Amino acid sequence: MSSLSPLAPGVHFLPGAVNSLVLEDGRGGALLVDTGLDDGHARKLLRGLAELGLTPTGILNTHSHADHHGGNAFILKKFPELKVFAPPLEDAIITHPILEPIGLFGARPPKALQTKFLLAPPSPARLAPEPGLTRIGGVSLELIEVAGHASLMYAVRVGGVLYAADALFGPEALAKHPLVFCQDSALQKEAAARLGELEGVAVTLPGHGDPTGDLPGLAVANLSALERVTDAVRAAVRAGEGGVDDLLARVCDGLGVTMSNAGAVVLNRAVVSAHLTELLERGEVGLRVAGNRLVFLPEA
Repeated sequence: MSSLSPLAPGVHFLPGAVNSLVLEDGRGGALLVDTGLDDGHARKLLRGLAELGLTPTGILNTHSHADHHGGNAFILKKFPELKVFAPPLEDAIITHPILEPIGLFGARPPKALQTKFLLAPPSPARLAPEPGLTRIGGVSLELIEVAGHASLMYAVRVGGVLYAADALFGPEALAKHPLVFCQDSALQKEAAARLGELEGVAVTLPGHGDPTGDLPGLAVANLSALERVTDAVRAAVRAGEGGVDDLLARVCDGLGVTMSNAGAVVLNRAVVSAHLTELLERGEVGLRVAGNRLVFLPEA
């Protein structure tokens, strides 16, 4: 029995903290979609392919977060001829992974932010085709643009199977991480709503979580979680003007979140910043410089 789980004929996934999608080309090859956090996940992925008599034909990374491309380097050591594809801008970060912690910290990151969760090994990524029906690694698939969680991200559809990447999270992931990570909360909500309206999807695989036959329900759960964060950020601002770190502490108190490492702080700080930008654009929050600080305040 293979360590890969079937989703449909020729479509499999490797369950894990991050899911990997495996798409057969019908000729003994398979496209790998997201390779996990590290060598351990990549090793399991290659073992699953071997158990099915498959050879990788290419890698597609849906976006540039380390937990989705951290296994690339290990796979490329075994199959150096493979091409790695990713959306625009995401390809640059996968090629130069230091850009991820730099983007979160705003400068050269300290060692505490150079862990495998934020800094994957580099791999030479190139631009994936534009969204729509296309072929990668000999496999026909549809790429759907779902920006928001990352600057740009692609969901992948093959027939009745949708791999939502991190545009949708499973219920357990939403419960474990109340501050749902996003770089643009408005776009993340828009992407979740759009995916929820897709027709003909029999099974949806989130980037984190179990497959489900209830795509609309999964989309509603994600939208509710995102709105809960927006509400918490709005409430934090209404409690009194403050900088991002002041508001982050209030939001964490409101959602019952306890942060214990530097990585969690910069990730959650980015989430609060994303929702602040959304509220600024809605006209619900103001921004000013006071006492040499950037502060947010309720808009009158």
